[in-house]
Amino acid sequence: MRSGIWVYNGFFRLIDAWREEVNNRRVFKFKLELVDEMISDSQKLLSSLDHLRIIPTSVKLSVWRRDKGACVMCGSKDNLHFDHIIPSSKGGSSLLSENIQLLCARHKLRNEIG
Repeated sequence: MRSGIWVYNGFFRLIDAWREEVNNRRVFKFKLELVDEMISDSQKLLSSLDHLRIIPTSVKLSVWRRDKGACVMCGSKDNLHFDHIIPSSKGGSSLLSENIQLLCARHKLRNEIG
């Protein structure tokens, strides 16, 4: 994960898990590896949908780089969301980075209302 990305909708493979004591608390830690391909059952379910809404990891990374990790409206780097320019409900694709943009929460909400 990168600084500034606090939600990452991808698939991960569990590599290792362990328990540590931190400040007198039992903490579970995990080592994960990013998996680009989807799990087979999920892939079957997703392929049956007419308009795929989930934005693939590769598209998210491409949009993040293109938009330089900032809201395209105001340049904010806080509370960012991936937003469809043409909504999935109107035929917009999640598979093309040209249809995805980074928006801060304020502009994302304004986009959904307006």
